[in-house]
Amino acid sequence: MKRVVLTFGLISGAVAGALMWLMLWAMSSGVIKSHDGEIWGYSTMIIALSMVFFGIRSYRDNQGGKITFFKGLQIGILISLISAVCYALSWELYYQTLGGNFMAEYIASYAEKMRASGASQAELETMRQQMDGMAELYKNFFVRFGMTLMEIVPVGIIVTLISAALLRRRDVLPLHTA
Repeated sequence: MKRVVLTFGLISGAVAGALMWLMLWAMSSGVIKSHDGEIWGYSTMIIALSMVFFGIRSYRDNQGGKITFFKGLQIGILISLISAVCYALSWELYYQTLGGNFMAEYIASYAEKMRASGASQAELETMRQQMDGMAELYKNFFVRFGMTLMEIVPVGIIVTLISAALLRRRDVLPLHTA
C-alpha cells in the first residue's frame, strides 16, 4: 500500500503543482482572466487528483480485484494528502519567487469585480479593510500554507469518496441451497 500511495500521491502532486504554475503563467500573460482563476484552479485540481482513482484501482487490482470502500477511502485520503502537501509547497515556491505581490493584486481584482457589480464606496472600503487584515495574516508562512492546503484537501476528499465508491468490490455471498 505504501508504494501505491507514494507513487500516485507524488504524481498527483507534481501534476497539481505543474498545472498551477501553468495557470498562473496564463493569468499573468492575460490568457486567463483573473476572475476566472477559481474555475481554472479547481479544474486543474480535479485533473491532478484523478490519480486518486488510478491509485485505488491499482491497489485493488494488485489485491485480487477486491477492495472495500474503507480501504479505498484510506488509500485515497493518503494520496490526496501527499498531493496537497506537494501543491502547497509548489505554491510556496511560487509565492516566494514570483508572487510576492499576490495579495495586492488579488485585492485590486476583487475590488474591481465589486465595482463592476455596483458596490458602493462604503462597501468597497469595508472590503478593503477586511482584505488588508487578511493580507497581514497571509504574510505568516503557517497561515498561508494552511490556507493553500484548504484549497485542495476538500477536492481530494470528494474525489476520494467518489473513487472509493466506484471501485469497491466485495465478494458476493453464494446463495444457500438446501
